[in-house]
Amino acid sequence: MNDNNKYAIIVAGGKGTRMGADVPKQFLHLLGKPLLCYPILAFAQAIPGIELILVVPEDQMKSAEIVTRSYLNGINITIVAGGDTRYHSVRNGLKHIKDDGGVVFIHDGVRPLVSRELILRCFWQASEKGSAIPAVSVMDSMRITDNGASKPLDRSLLKIVQTPQTFRTGIILPAFQQPYLPSFTDEATVVESNKKKIYLVEGDRENIKVTTPGDLILAEALLKSREKVKPAEASSQQ
Repeated sequence: MNDNNKYAIIVAGGKGTRMGADVPKQFLHLLGKPLLCYPILAFAQAIPGIELILVVPEDQMKSAEIVTRSYLNGINITIVAGGDTRYHSVRNGLKHIKDDGGVVFIHDGVRPLVSRELILRCFWQASEKGSAIPAVSVMDSMRITDNGASKPLDRSLLKIVQTPQTFRTGIILPAFQQPYLPSFTDEATVVESNKKKIYLVEGDRENIKVTTPGDLILAEALLKSREKVKPAEASSQQ
């Protein structure tokens, strides 16, 4: 792995309204740990020495401190207050990065199943091309609606975008100096607005975003499946 500095900004700004829970979804427990612990651990294990920045709403900072202290002992992480939109939250996280020669991942705090393979795939492409936006192909038929009518879309032209959206810091830091626009739906749109090309990379269908109770059930099943695979992999290598 190259000698550039590596950073991961974990954005956990959800309120949990669609989850119907009493606590924000990033603090819901998944197999004994809060959701947001999983991506933090994934980055810490995939890239030892990576600098971790957790962005949460200001009124959740104390809860985040308790969670990281209780479940992530030994992992050094900076906790930052978020903003009114994802753009402003990410910008607040980026303010803690002064290095324009590194690589930064920006990942949803409620995507707990991000794999080491995906993290490294994004890292190598961003190092080479400047950006790596994980995306998967659309499997379902798609239609676009307009004033009560609809027409089919060519799904082969469509991609579902995931995180970690990954960039060289020299590309993303200047992009977030732009004034906010409502069209900034993710980091790729911000960078693209700053006249930099965006490069996709193959995503991972298991890298789901937990937003509903059904997503939480699926994430639990996928994690249990991974745990069952590990002993088999270990024995096959002996």
